Parts: sequence; C-alpha cells; structure tokens
Amino acid sequence: METAYKQNLNMSETLMNRINELLSRYPEDKKKSALLPVLHEVQDAHDNWLSIELMDKVAEILSIKPIEVYEVVSFYSMYNRSPQGKYMFEFCKTSPCCLRGVEDLMDYTCEKLGVEVGETTADGLFTVKGVECLGACGYAPMMQLGDFYKEHLTKEKIDQLIDDCKNDKIILLDK
Repeated sequence: METAYKQNLNMSETLMNRINELLSRYPEDKKKSALLPVLHEVQDAHDNWLSIELMDKVAEILSIKPIEVYEVVSFYSMYNRSPQGKYMFEFCKTSPCCLRGVEDLMDYTCEKLGVEVGETTADGLFTVKGVECLGACGYAPMMQLGDFYKEHLTKEKIDQLIDDCKNDKIILLDK
C-alpha cells in the first residue's frame, strides 16, 4: 500500500491517554479488539486521514501486523487514506437513498462545488463521497457530515449546508 501523501505523526500525550483508555476496556491479549475505536481516535487527531506511517503506528500499539490495519482501513469507508476536505459530504448510495434521489443530489452538490465524486475542492474545504449504507433508510436521502447525519435532503438543504460550512457554522465531531 503506497501513498503519495505525507502526514506528520502527532501521537500526543492526550491521544495516547485516550488510546490507553480504550485499550483498558479489553483483555490484555485481545488488544486487536480496540482497532476500530483506536483508528477513529487517531484519524480524528490527524486531519481525518490515516497515512501508512500512522497505520503502522496503530499496528505497533496494538501488537498486530500492519496488514491487519491496512485491511480494516481499506474496507471501511469511514477511514480515509488520503487528505480530505474539512467538510466531507458522505452520501449514502444504497437502494432507499437512490430511490429517493440521492444520485441527483450528489450530482447537484458536485456541480455546485466544481468537483467530481471522490474529489476535494481546490480550497480544501469540501470532499464529496458516495458510501455504502449508513443505516438510516427511513430518512432517505441522507448523508453523513462529520459525526452527524443530515436527513431528508433536498437541493435547498444542500445549499444551506454548504453555506453553513463556508461560514463555519457546522459542528463536525460529537465529543
């Protein structure tokens, strides 16, 4: 697994304390069980993406092989292997959302931001992605923005979200 992007590793005392708190929830010989929450913490502390070096560091902390971390990071869309925009619009692309027009909303959003799906705006503010089921079919069409779901989307709601992001009115993390 290669990446052209460089990232500064900042395993701060605060981050290591949080990781150790997570590890304390599992038996000593089952550190691997903490992989998903540890990856979330590390990604949140590193501009929402994980470099090879960071994944290797997580493997070292959990005493597992780096390939085990790479497999998880490459499987789940919630982990990013390259720099992302500050605001990542993750549209659910499964059947209920598609039946309710999410593909048109993705096209609308991309056109409005001047990017294609998977791309980040030149100012680094927005990334638009399509992801698998977010488990909120009753609220279709929907997307995830940070830790929060944005539901029953319309073009007007997309416009408002973009404006709110540009005006720094969006809270991304539920911490």
